[in-house]
Amino acid sequence: LQALVNAAFEPLMQGSPDGSQAEYVALEGAREEIEGRPTVIALPAPRPYGDYGTVVSWRIDDSLPDAVGAFVSWLVEKSGWTVQGRDEEGRPCEEPVRPRHVCLLFRRFKSFRDDVTRPYVRALEARRVPHVLVGGRSFHEREEVLAIRNALAAIEWPDDELRVFATLRGPLFAIGDDALLAFRHRLGRLHPLKPLDADLEGADRDVADCLEVLRGLHRGRNRRPIADTVSRLLEAVRAHAGIAIWPTGEQALANCLRVVDLARRFERRGAPSFRAFVERLEQDAERGDAEDAPVVEEGTEGVRIMTAHRAKGLEFPVVILCDPTCRATRDQPTRHVDAERGLWAEPLAGCTPADVLLDRESELRRDQAEAVRLAYVAATRARDLLVVPTVGDSELEDGWAAPLTPVTHPEVGSRGEGEPAAGCPPFDGECVLDRPPGARPERAPVRPGRLWPRVGTQPVVWWGPAQLSLGAQHDVGLRQHRILEADESGVVAEAGVRAHERWQQARSERLARGGEPSLATVAVTALAEERAAQGSGGATVDVEETPGDRTGRPGGRRFGSLVHALLATLDLDASPDTIVAAAALQGRLVEASDEEVGAAAVAVGDALAHPVLRRAAEASALRRETPVLARIPDGRLAEGVIDLAFRDAAGDWTVVDFKTDRELGERREVYAEQVRIYAEAVGRATGESARGLLLIV
Repeated sequence: LQALVNAAFEPLMQGSPDGSQAEYVALEGAREEIEGRPTVIALPAPRPYGDYGTVVSWRIDDSLPDAVGAFVSWLVEKSGWTVQGRDEEGRPCEEPVRPRHVCLLFRRFKSFRDDVTRPYVRALEARRVPHVLVGGRSFHEREEVLAIRNALAAIEWPDDELRVFATLRGPLFAIGDDALLAFRHRLGRLHPLKPLDADLEGADRDVADCLEVLRGLHRGRNRRPIADTVSRLLEAVRAHAGIAIWPTGEQALANCLRVVDLARRFERRGAPSFRAFVERLEQDAERGDAEDAPVVEEGTEGVRIMTAHRAKGLEFPVVILCDPTCRATRDQPTRHVDAERGLWAEPLAGCTPADVLLDRESELRRDQAEAVRLAYVAATRARDLLVVPTVGDSELEDGWAAPLTPVTHPEVGSRGEGEPAAGCPPFDGECVLDRPPGARPERAPVRPGRLWPRVGTQPVVWWGPAQLSLGAQHDVGLRQHRILEADESGVVAEAGVRAHERWQQARSERLARGGEPSLATVAVTALAEERAAQGSGGATVDVEETPGDRTGRPGGRRFGSLVHALLATLDLDASPDTIVAAAALQGRLVEASDEEVGAAAVAVGDALAHPVLRRAAEASALRRETPVLARIPDGRLAEGVIDLAFRDAAGDWTVVDFKTDRELGERREVYAEQVRIYAEAVGRATGESARGLLLIV
């Protein structure tokens, strides 16, 4: 793998004339490759031919996802290959390949309005291979999100019969067409607010029960939080249990919960109504710019699907490059940047600035160099195995993975065609299935096997499509039918209902417990008020004053904040000029008047000359504006910020609290209690003696 990357990219990445890009530095091996299996595999598109005997991009896009899904399925279920992992104690070890070890890398997620990843996701789902989409843009196209959006629209507009029909027919309620059409034929419109007879039976009763759910949610939608309405909908249809058995149940459940989270966020921004939230979801769905819910955590099972841009800085045991027909660059440059002129020009609304057109060739070369660097990033994300998409009868010369073509495609008649490779099944057939009569290959067809490419010295294994289980069909409906069919007596189903009810109750209890604070906190100022009112007393607190006349001096909270900010930031040996400059700066931050700034500079100068602060300047340990947390006897945590604390040569701590009050008056005991709490906290934290001191500045 190391040799292949060097051979592919060293000729292409030779820096840039303007010095903006570094020259290529060859990769060096960090460990030995795993023996008995290939490290680079070329995976050909099985059916690349169009209707007229030529290789076409849309057929490559149609057939390659199925091959990728089949290869991943073989890799995790039948290969027996291992990758480097870590045991519970963090030591390196070998472990079998799991879906979480595989990453599908794309250059893009969207092609116009089409989701490029969707065919690959379908191929994995058909083989029941778990996956997680990292940053996918198909959130509103997901079946579960579409079902919730339809249901919310039916709740808001119950007279929209098409929405109501789609909701009842969809995966949340799963009422069949025959039951819905029969109900409408016998009882009229599907309207949640329409009165219905209580003696309905059979399928009509089922439809009526579903309409009753929508009726209750509609009536209370504007009297409860939006997120609560969405949660009640999911609970009423037991969505957590039903969606969990989907092939991608983990991702689907995460997307459902993300809708709830979107509702909470919408309300925090001042949501005007439930209708506004539903309309916002519709607008987001039309734009299609919402990402899937992120569920990727350490140890989460599932094939990672992400873009090469998002994969920067990451590493995966197995990397499969996808969407090979995505062009590396466009026909026209995307922008023109001139640093000297401070200019950034780019096309807008179909119009291209002249600067972009005049410098077209250099900008295209720059785009091409950036495309090569992105391909390099993608190839170097693989740690043990790199799978490169190819075509047996052609070469993808303008695809985003084209830099790897010379190091994966063999010369005509290369030795090794058809030969098996270590760790791989015996290959037979060709790299193209169902080659049509009269096909016109663009190059000599390649047979699968261990081949030597025309560039480089390391062999590449071309995989045979005949060795893959292609054409897997989705069996979600059949699987769910078998689950339900196996319990015709209803015994297991009834037990499942009771288990679900117990789960709901336990979940509600956990949520209630989670809403209770596990830690009760109290501000030191509030705690001092409590203790002063109780007259608790305690260690003696000294009170000292700085020299100077305080008569007529400004006061108030802003002046106190200004003085505290200066005493917190100034060096204790600051000169008068420094104090004045700092006072002017801090004064602008708090919008203080010139009188307040001047008075603060004088007050701080007097404070820095006080013997207490002179001792602090010479102390062996000094703390300023230090947050503290102290647990008090009743179990609460007292939190506050110490103005100043220092330890003298004798090892004793002095905790200083600055006050700008002209006279302490009746607040004296509260202030004393406050600095007393700080002194107790410092003493407990350091294990040394500490005393409190109030310094009136």
